[in-house]
Amino acid sequence: SGLVHVKNPHLDSMEEDVLYHLDLGTKTHNLPAMFGDIKFVCVGGSPNRMRAFAQFMHKELGLEGDGEDLADICAGTDRYAMYRAGPVLSISHGMGIPSISIMLHELIKLLHHAKCRDVTIIRIGTSGGLGIEAGSVVITDMAVDSSFQPQFEQVVLDDVVVRSTELDKDLVEELLACSKEITDFPTLIGHTMCTYDFYEGQGRLDGALCSFSREKKLNYLKRAYDAGVRNIEMESTAFAALCRLCGLKGES
Repeated sequence: SGLVHVKNPHLDSMEEDVLYHLDLGTKTHNLPAMFGDIKFVCVGGSPNRMRAFAQFMHKELGLEGDGEDLADICAGTDRYAMYRAGPVLSISHGMGIPSISIMLHELIKLLHHAKCRDVTIIRIGTSGGLGIEAGSVVITDMAVDSSFQPQFEQVVLDDVVVRSTELDKDLVEELLACSKEITDFPTLIGHTMCTYDFYEGQGRLDGALCSFSREKKLNYLKRAYDAGVRNIEMESTAFAALCRLCGLKGES
């Protein structure tokens, strides 16, 4: 049917679903009227970047006005920012798995309550490249953890739940085909490695703590490259797992 799924039986017994961190709710807002025709959702870390992206989409889609006065739909909270340009929703998710996970839970419920159909969600943002030209765009064919495995480990109560991070292969190829029309920067397909930390987790030597040698770092990064990793960030495994479970066509 193309609808966004939620896999939580408890939601059916709730009189109201408050999307707390988005400052939206099923009783306070008419979500189908506000979001029912959304077809694309683009998410990224920075609120300012996602506002600029929404303004860019406003111009590209030829919408009325210059887009400079786009309103933050989540203005009632300082956790995330959300902007709309026609059928495109642009949302910030902050940094790291915990932050994007909270946003995605509420975004997915929002799309479900709004009865959106056939939604494509794409994560855009900066990352650390591995053995590629600076300024390249990596289209993720597989989100992997720090052991180069295509999985996301989520601790649920006292159980460790392992979820697949498989992404939509057709969307990967579609985005690569689109990139052929843009010559401003190199574009490639590769694995994206997701870490829980920016410093030690990504092999940086300049954090407040460092428990490894330069040689060990270089050896690890070489093994990552040999495993197909081409960039490193802190959200892709959670993003891929949640999108897949809830029937969203996703790409990072």
